Amino acid sequence: MRIGILGYGNLGRGVELAIKDNPDTELVAVFTRRDPSTLKINTPSVPVVNVTEIADWKDKIDVLILCGGSATDLPIQTPEFAKLFNVVDSFDTHAKIPQHFANVDKSAKEGGKVAVISVGWDPGLFSLARIYFNAVLPEGKDYTFWGKGVSQGHSDAIRRIKGVKNAKQYTIPVDAALEAVRSGSNPELTTRQKHTRECFAEVVFEAHGKKYLASWSQHKASSGKLQAVKHLLSDAESGEILPERDIPETVEKITGMDFKRFTQALPPTSSLPMPVRLIVSIARDKQAARRQWILPPLIFR
Repeated sequence: MRIGILGYGNLGRGVELAIKDNPDTELVAVFTRRDPSTLKINTPSVPVVNVTEIADWKDKIDVLILCGGSATDLPIQTPEFAKLFNVVDSFDTHAKIPQHFANVDKSAKEGGKVAVISVGWDPGLFSLARIYFNAVLPEGKDYTFWGKGVSQGHSDAIRRIKGVKNAKQYTIPVDAALEAVRSGSNPELTTRQKHTRECFAEVVFEAHGKKYLASWSQHKASSGKLQAVKHLLSDAESGEILPERDIPETVEKITGMDFKRFTQALPPTSSLPMPVRLIVSIARDKQAARRQWILPPLIFR
């Protein structure tokens, strides 16, 4: 089976590795919106092609696996390419699956192709598990908890916010909700009541020969209520937290930019007044981020 991959993030790389482990499948091309010359994949013999040329591969691919995000990529890409290829996607915005199904179904029928949507953990394998257990226990009630772990979809949504270079969003079950379910009381719980979200990022900048670590945090409780914003500024070398209370005003004095402009600055950019230099903005895990919840409320969906 000849397979093409559209999108080469975490999911695309995972699909590539899975193809290597299955001798009856062959990766024939990786499609990307980036400049193909800048993308190095784990299968050097396979061509990397700009997505604008994907129609030229219509008769060279048996199945196109779409590895984009559910927020903005798949709602457009899957219906579009279902007209040309047999497609598989992992669309996981549960509330919008019926509409996504209708859109993809229409396109696939027009092109005479087969489309399989929402393949993954949930929806996907977890959906099948719920069907099996509901068949065994028809009078029971199922509850799905995600985490503790990284949400690829929510992390992707954060990274799409202007000014964010990289970020991680952790989905964490609410202990009280878990206990209520385990008690056998069959509570009525919404997704928000079952989970809380933690987002991690940080930015290190240098001004006047000194390096600072700046972050601001906001936590969303299981009730859906946003907690008060917290700012933090520390010495990036020693880790000492600076005592200033008005962090936005302090950052403005140090950098010559107000806090909004500072958080939206993307390196390299001529808008950064010298001698300010933005160095890095990645938090690899909770400890590295000093347990800060970062980024605006709009990332919580």
